[in-house]
Amino acid sequence: MDPIELRGYGRNIQNMVEHCLTIEDRAERTKAALSTLVSMHKIRPDIDKLTTLCDHLYFISGYELDIDYPNGYKPVKLEKLTSGPSRIIYPGKQFAFRHYGFNLETLIQKALATENEETRKSLIRKIAFQMKRNYVLFNKDTVTDNRIFNDLRDYSEGKIDIHEGEMKLPDAKHIMDSYKNTHKAETKKKKKKK
Repeated sequence: MDPIELRGYGRNIQNMVEHCLTIEDRAERTKAALSTLVSMHKIRPDIDKLTTLCDHLYFISGYELDIDYPNGYKPVKLEKLTSGPSRIIYPGKQFAFRHYGFNLETLIQKALATENEETRKSLIRKIAFQMKRNYVLFNKDTVTDNRIFNDLRDYSEGKIDIHEGEMKLPDAKHIMDSYKNTHKAETKKKKKKK
């Protein structure tokens, strides 16, 4: 069985187009092709341009369908359909702790660049809290403060060195409860808006 050229239309449309190609009389071939265009529009009502349907018909026929297209339209070859989608370029930078998120590195660099000691400590505390929150929410697992401090040390290449007992982070249960309460409140707001 031949592969379907445009899967959105299905095998029956492809069979109709192949039948059109076998008709020798140009007037009859045009009549059959126009009937096929009507069927194509019924299958894909989202395509409101007749020219697009004509281009698809021409593509399905392997660019061989010679008919009198509506309004004297000359179909074009759809090169884009024969090639796959263009490759999406992802950031080449790799980071070790994906569960903390990509922006964490930026935050750490800002904290390291902050000269005011009080502001720097506050920012580091917020970063450590966010790391623990992300760890708990995305891993669904408990984590010790010491693990967070070690990861923060690794991320900052040893420039941020917090030892256990120097800083206390909320426990995992508190983080999950806070998240659930915030989520419930947001859901209620959305329902009220509707």
